Amino acid sequence: MASRRRKPPLSSRMMRAIWRGLPDKRHEVGWEPGLVVPAADGSPLVTDHYFPRTTGDFPTLLVRSPYGRGLPWSPMYGMLFAEQGFHVVLQSCRGTGGSGGTFDFWRNEAADGLATVSWLRRQPWFDGTLGTIGPSYLGYVQWALALDPPPELKAMVVQVGLHDPYALFYADGALRLENALLVGLGMTYQHQGIAPFARATLRFQRRMRDIVSARPLRGAYASALGDVPWLDDVMTHPDADDPYWDGASLARAAERLSVPTSLISGRYDALVDQTFEQYARLRQAGCDTALLVGPWTHTSAMQQGWPEVFAESLAWLRAHLCGEPSGLRPTRVRVHLGGEDVWRDLDDWPSLAAGTTSWVPTADGHLDQRADAGSGGGVNGTAPAPLASLRYDPADPTPSIGGPLLSRTAGPRDNSVLEGREDVLTFTGPPLAEPVDLLGPVSARLSVSTDTGYADVFTRLCDVDARGRSTNVCDGLARLETVGQAPSEVTVRMSSTAYRFPAGHRIRWQISAGAHPRYVRNPGTGKSPVDAVDFTPIRMTLHTGSVLMLPHGSRPA
Repeated sequence: MASRRRKPPLSSRMMRAIWRGLPDKRHEVGWEPGLVVPAADGSPLVTDHYFPRTTGDFPTLLVRSPYGRGLPWSPMYGMLFAEQGFHVVLQSCRGTGGSGGTFDFWRNEAADGLATVSWLRRQPWFDGTLGTIGPSYLGYVQWALALDPPPELKAMVVQVGLHDPYALFYADGALRLENALLVGLGMTYQHQGIAPFARATLRFQRRMRDIVSARPLRGAYASALGDVPWLDDVMTHPDADDPYWDGASLARAAERLSVPTSLISGRYDALVDQTFEQYARLRQAGCDTALLVGPWTHTSAMQQGWPEVFAESLAWLRAHLCGEPSGLRPTRVRVHLGGEDVWRDLDDWPSLAAGTTSWVPTADGHLDQRADAGSGGGVNGTAPAPLASLRYDPADPTPSIGGPLLSRTAGPRDNSVLEGREDVLTFTGPPLAEPVDLLGPVSARLSVSTDTGYADVFTRLCDVDARGRSTNVCDGLARLETVGQAPSEVTVRMSSTAYRFPAGHRIRWQISAGAHPRYVRNPGTGKSPVDAVDFTPIRMTLHTGSVLMLPHGSRPA
């Protein structure tokens, strides 16, 4: 019983003390560290238990993490939710944080989650009511449990969550290089504690430029990260249909789920597209779901956005685990409207009022709204004609600036310097007479030719203000193969957004052949970008018939 009277660790209590804008605590918190939960194969899963130091029954939250059980998870989940009247079971995934077995990026989470629930059933304090919560990979383990949800599972809160590892690491077969390296860093070192993780992060930052520019790229990360077998596997399996990826995506969990599920993300979250996909599948399944999308990146959602994220999460859990629905929002969807810094409450996503408008580039660099922009071809059905061209040199790749990244450089950034490069094309619309709201998916259809036959197409939507500052809104990349001089047509999904272009601002379409190191460099030869040593510069030409498609939403009353 002595362990049940222990206070949470001092570091967690100190972090808890600095947070502002959170609800007052209802209970003092007790802590049972180092409990051992047997996995199905007997591997010990090390687990900490936080609980209200109050007599009575309370529901349980399960939080499973490959990033350790200390900061920030201990105060964010263990302490804060125990204060509000929940048992919190914070567990290290196998092979991390002292748990036995070997960590394998996705292959053990379903079985280990079910084994943990089986252990919970034997605990005297477990009242049979279970919820799950957590961000990023802590969301992935929730979807793994939802593949075969135990009857006790009554609510889920997936924050900036993952369900498809392939989509985290690849876009249309192009390696998301920066994502892969940062996930490798976090998975390898964060569970070891703050000091080892900080040292590894500094070492990685010092060596990152050399790593991402190495020829060949394969194995270059070892100088900073050491041997990470799963990362090498990820980087050398670019085909989504490769058996290597079998079972990795947990999309099927949402397709038949009936557990009430709250989804939280940010416009510049590296996983925001996965959140929108989760929402669509849950709605199709008739599952009770809610969606909150703030002005956040993957990390800022859990930092600057934490008061809103915590309030949303707590309201959902109280409603579905405690029978207290008074804190729920009246609408299913709430999104932050960028460009205006306001929130919009919607009945669904995308907004039912949204319609698509087409914008076409011109040879003089303008972007014109065109109601009759058809599919393919040039003007009035003529053969596609060249509009503009660029030369992409893999040895001096077009850099990535801002956007939906995992790194601290994520988010909206001034693109003016980037757009001044010769390997970036821009097409800019006239000053807007009135505000334009975008609510939903953005995409582009491009007619492109190349002189090498191989290229990537990176396309971005930007907001140009009255001073000429160009700020990225959303973007996307696709791989392209062409034959001869004839242009090929490629459609690029540019994510979804909730954004207002104010009156007087201009809509800009930015096009290039890469964004490095966000994406691996295309060598221009058709060879594997991971193994390539020789690079060939690429001449890419944009043709008529290209069109940017924007989801214009209705203005608020």
